[in-house]
Amino acid sequence: MKRYFGTDGIRRIANTELTPELVYKVSKASSYVFGKNTDSTPVVLIGKDTRLSGSLIESSMTAGFLSSGVNVIHLGVIPTPVVAYLTKKLNADAGIVISASHNPYEHNGIKFFSNKGMKIDDSLEEEIEEIMESGIASSVRAVGDKIGKDEERSDLVDLYFDLFRDNFSKEIGKAKKDEFIVRN
Repeated sequence: MKRYFGTDGIRRIANTELTPELVYKVSKASSYVFGKNTDSTPVVLIGKDTRLSGSLIESSMTAGFLSSGVNVIHLGVIPTPVVAYLTKKLNADAGIVISASHNPYEHNGIKFFSNKGMKIDDSLEEEIEEIMESGIASSVRAVGDKIGKDEERSDLVDLYFDLFRDNFSKEIGKAKKDEFIVRN
């Protein structure tokens, strides 16, 4: 039975139940899980909503990933579907959204996406929890040039806009023409 993950990630009251320490622990454990099946440096995308606690959670999460040798691309404030799309499009190892959706403002959450742009499987959530509880992840430390790198890439949202423009250009063009038709 899962202890941290619910039906849609981990959601709690920010900085009381969803503490920086818990977020750090989650990111260390997920670094271990995502990194064990790859020969290259894992890459994680992180996006967030506008909640005040988002930066606190993102900072803790970033520290956990970087200290474990995972590279982080910060997407900034961005809708959840864009993170899912970009995770798949860029072939990142995982995507994360820091948001509690419709929950009250003091709540926040962490939702993981796989490299296929879908919510991670329950089995992967359970594995992350097992690693969190075992303490294995706390011993994983990158040193020297193995420490992860992070970068801000809020411009990547343009790839999502390109998707819509490419898929709906005919409809957009037709709608623009219809605006100029005078109807009696």
